[in-house]
Amino acid sequence: MKDLFDLKGKVALVTGASSGLGVQFANILADHGANVILLARRMEKLEDVARKIEEKGVKALALACDVTKEEDVVAAVEKTINEFGRIDILVNNAGLGYVSPAEDYDFNEWKKMIDVNLSGVFLVAQQVGKHMIKNKYGKIINIASMYGLKANMALPTSAYHASKAGVVNLTRALAAEWAKYNITVNAIGPGFFQSEMTTDALSDESFLENIKLTTPMGRYGEVGELDGILIYLASDASSYTTGQTIAVDGGTTAI
Repeated sequence: MKDLFDLKGKVALVTGASSGLGVQFANILADHGANVILLARRMEKLEDVARKIEEKGVKALALACDVTKEEDVVAAVEKTINEFGRIDILVNNAGLGYVSPAEDYDFNEWKKMIDVNLSGVFLVAQQVGKHMIKNKYGKIINIASMYGLKANMALPTSAYHASKAGVVNLTRALAAEWAKYNITVNAIGPGFFQSEMTTDALSDESFLENIKLTTPMGRYGEVGELDGILIYLASDASSYTTGQTIAVDGGTTAI
């Protein structure tokens, strides 16, 4: 059973890999033996992450990339293929959040949210998927959110909800199209975890009280509690699992 989760020699590409969950995902993939390509806009942070990952004895490549720009995505995927020959695993993690009442939501912010959280996921999956189709193998993991499965009354985040719900159904659509190529496409729907995007919210006592009231486990997620599901979906342990969004949210979507 141990070999099912072995990623030794696999090539994994992670977007939004300069901070937060992206760094955690890149590190756990490397811990299981994968070589990792790190994509984000902040090159100085990426290079630091890459150096630390290579200390684990695997290869790491840092590439500056804005996932909303097709030319950036195409160039990053081409560089990865030139360097490693293939991409086995994609973790579509790049995303952002913006809080504003729907009636006051700035339309430019709305478009930016959809561009990064949904269109960016499609662009990267499309370009990586072309190579996975040729190789008849691939594991695509889109990072959605529990808020792609439900609404909330604590934070006014209509564009975030819409974009993440789009990721959930995009995941199903790609899974249905690409299953014949031995490509699985799944999503993870995290609840609240500590990251750059959630720092302010998780520092607010009233918001923490809301988490206690709406989460059966009574707390937000801790570092490492997404590792298991990520490795499951990235490895051959999930060879017959596709089109699914798995919430890791302390039970929030269960009630």
